[in-house]
Amino acid sequence: MSRILRPRGGLALSRRGLLRGGAVAAGGLALSGCDDLWRADAAKDVLTRAEDLHRWSQRALGGEALAREYTRADLSPRFRANGSQGVADPAYRRQLGEGFAGWTLRVEGLVARPLDLSLAALKDLPQRSQITRHDCVEGWSAIGQWQGPQLGGLLRLAGVSETARYIVFHCADLYHGRPYYESIDLADAFHPQTILAWQMNGAPLEEVHGAPLRLRVERQLGYKHAKFVTRIVAVDSLQDIYGGKGGYWEDVGDYAWYAGI
Repeated sequence: MSRILRPRGGLALSRRGLLRGGAVAAGGLALSGCDDLWRADAAKDVLTRAEDLHRWSQRALGGEALAREYTRADLSPRFRANGSQGVADPAYRRQLGEGFAGWTLRVEGLVARPLDLSLAALKDLPQRSQITRHDCVEGWSAIGQWQGPQLGGLLRLAGVSETARYIVFHCADLYHGRPYYESIDLADAFHPQTILAWQMNGAPLEEVHGAPLRLRVERQLGYKHAKFVTRIVAVDSLQDIYGGKGGYWEDVGDYAWYAGI
């Protein structure tokens, strides 16, 4: 699998610097979790104000540039899991116990050919393997190896419509009692490093990391990497989906929808 090493330059550092600066401005906030961070008004302000600037700069200056890729020697000895680390839904528990043999991913919305794909079918698609750094909004990072089909290939297979503007990821978990979901635009959906990962560090995903399938959108912060993905929907607007801001944290915590790094 092709691996092109192309450092992202100062953009990532600037973004992370802004985030950490926001945490400091919040009064030495103890970053124990996303919940803590979004309760801090200063941190929320930084995330919101930075959105347009980073979206513009990444698209205008970075184009289709790849996020930096690493080697196996760089893998973190421990890859922290946060957010939802399990799913209580009985159907999910049954599928987990059966090794996800009967699990399917639904692809629908503004597509010519809605799809229901088993995990085996996803594994049979052309695969991309990449070793990348996960940057969490809490301030920690870890390097892991991910493998799965490119989202762009899946969308082409489904015949995504020219009227679609966003791809929405619906997940099996509830977080604080609310359905978890996320969204990205088509530019990031068709980026070569945007994959639906079923494997991490050479093994099937563990439940804490989002088994059986999670999004990897490597040029964005960790909260965009939805775990436990069960349904993908192509839409032309986000306004009628849950809180209308395009994701769980965007709805409940005023996180920026565009979390580019």
